[in-house]
Amino acid sequence: MRAGHSEIGRQDDAAPVDMLASLFDARGWPYEFVSEDEISGQVQGSWANYQLRGIWRSEDNVLQLLCLPDIRVADDKRAAMFEVLGMVNEQLWLGHFDIWSNGSVLLYRHGLMLGDEGLLSIAQAQTVIELAVEECDRFYPAFQFILWGDKSPAEALAAALVDAAGEA
Repeated sequence: MRAGHSEIGRQDDAAPVDMLASLFDARGWPYEFVSEDEISGQVQGSWANYQLRGIWRSEDNVLQLLCLPDIRVADDKRAAMFEVLGMVNEQLWLGHFDIWSNGSVLLYRHGLMLGDEGLLSIAQAQTVIELAVEECDRFYPAFQFILWGDKSPAEALAAALVDAAGEA
């Protein structure tokens, strides 16, 4: 545990990685500091356990949040996954899904520009994490329909969105 982050109050802004640690603490989510500028934690979504990573770039005052649903894309499914990612990303206002070329890992990524002070509020931290988990939960079935159900990208997305609408 790093010194200082446990004293962060609900009204205070803080260094982004420290604020994420405070939020993870408050929610009881396991986490660890990868470095001074990176934190990694776990959160249970509706469909899977997601790895969350917060990476701070002080030179740009940008916090990059990654949410990884532990989905690896086999070579024979890459074309269909890239097609569905294009359709999924058209529906997102913030962030996007991508497949890392190193390891073929599916991820959701969002960057927050935090201004000259480079501080993150608890409200911003909660919002960006909730958004990442919600988007991963919303589209997880579409990715699974392609990887395991042999559906076309359009069929997978339509089926996933029908399922999500039925849950509301």
